[in-house]
Amino acid sequence: MIFRRPLAREQRAELRAFAADLAEQVLCGRGFDCLLTGDRQLRDLNRDFLGQDYATDVLSFPSGAEDPAGELAISWDRAREQASAQGHDAVTEIRILMLHGVLHLAGMDHETDRGRMRRAETKWRRHFGLPSGLIERSGR
Repeated sequence: MIFRRPLAREQRAELRAFAADLAEQVLCGRGFDCLLTGDRQLRDLNRDFLGQDYATDVLSFPSGAEDPAGELAISWDRAREQASAQGHDAVTEIRILMLHGVLHLAGMDHETDRGRMRRAETKWRRHFGLPSGLIERSGR
């Protein structure tokens, strides 16, 4: 994990451990990289790679290779705002965003897979003790 936002040592350790759990359990031992940054960089990445000129909460970049599975970029600014709206802390929201992004790295796409990713997100969210996920919140 690359942290471009200030987090306490304990929070960094918690997120690194969660990333390791995701790699082991969800990606079957395949690794991934994760950048935690701000809205400005997420907007730049979203514009440069997807042609969308706005900040988003999480972007997934599958590698197409066996290992690592790919890369995630997460906006600390979006995570804090969404956490406040959902009534939990920002680290919990980052964990929700990481799970969502990792499912994309695993090849899932909630826009086209007829509920497969939603079911997987619900299963893993419950497994990891996380509150409602992104797909569940969106009503898709």
